[in-house]
Amino acid sequence: MKSKLHRNNTMLPVVTINHLSKNFGAIKAVDDLSFSVNSGDIYGFLGQNGAGKSTTIRMMLTLIEPSGGDIEIFGLKLKSHRKEILRQVGAVIERPDLYKYLTAYENISLFSKMSGINIPKKKIMEQLEQVGIAERAHSKVATYSLGMKQRLGIAIALVNDPQLVILDEPTNGLDPQGIADIRNLILELSRHQKRTILVSSHLLSEIELIANRMLIIDNGKKIIEGNVSDLFDPSNMIVELRTMNTSHTLNVIHASSWKNNLEKQQQDVFFFKMDKKEIPVFTNQLVQNGVEVLSVQPRHSLEDYFLSLTSANQHVETFTN
Repeated sequence: MKSKLHRNNTMLPVVTINHLSKNFGAIKAVDDLSFSVNSGDIYGFLGQNGAGKSTTIRMMLTLIEPSGGDIEIFGLKLKSHRKEILRQVGAVIERPDLYKYLTAYENISLFSKMSGINIPKKKIMEQLEQVGIAERAHSKVATYSLGMKQRLGIAIALVNDPQLVILDEPTNGLDPQGIADIRNLILELSRHQKRTILVSSHLLSEIELIANRMLIIDNGKKIIEGNVSDLFDPSNMIVELRTMNTSHTLNVIHASSWKNNLEKQQQDVFFFKMDKKEIPVFTNQLVQNGVEVLSVQPRHSLEDYFLSLTSANQHVETFTN
């Protein structure tokens, strides 16, 4: 019953995961994982393929049993309040499972009936309008692009008017326009419909654009969690400089105040730490002093760190603190 759920209590986390684990034989897919999702969050759940994201989500949806740990959603234990909780959760796991020879309208109608929800025609059309495919409501899903299918899957996930929406890799396989469409839809669900959203992805750049909080996991373990604004601090950029004349570049740098920003040099590549706003001034001064600049590539410290996790788990030196 909705009355038991803290729909308007922003003090309590919507999701609380404590020491969650899942073993498949000798393989630890999720290893002592703890995190929380607050009311109104767009919470980015990041990790390379195989990091344990989908396994965690499946445990949150009671599709698989945890090996250990505890899951609370809306302040209730998932194990003992499964039906009550899941009535207020909508989810799309990887690619939505749709009936491709039915229309979008028919898919929503069918899935709502299967969920025990009597949804009127007007409401179905409103759902399709929300996700931007109302004009194709009566087209067979077989004629849809992958991005349209993803949006229909999200529309189906919204039929029960959920407080919490869980999207597992919603932009997988989409072209840039499709990715932008899903990104805008997620922002719409959060800002205007006031839903709490957990979105998993292996694309750090996408999560940076939409999430207010995020978690990175690797090999089933929490690596880092925090506010996106803190983790992507523009005053803590790593700037990779490549030039044609290495020795002259080094002389120019050591004769200037930029020597205090120099973190290291690897052959003809220089790495600096600076505020994003300083990059144009830095580049101009180099050129004015005769440095032949090939490239100036700014990166967040977190980006280097994430890349180190997604490169076959090989450790590389990073600039994270």
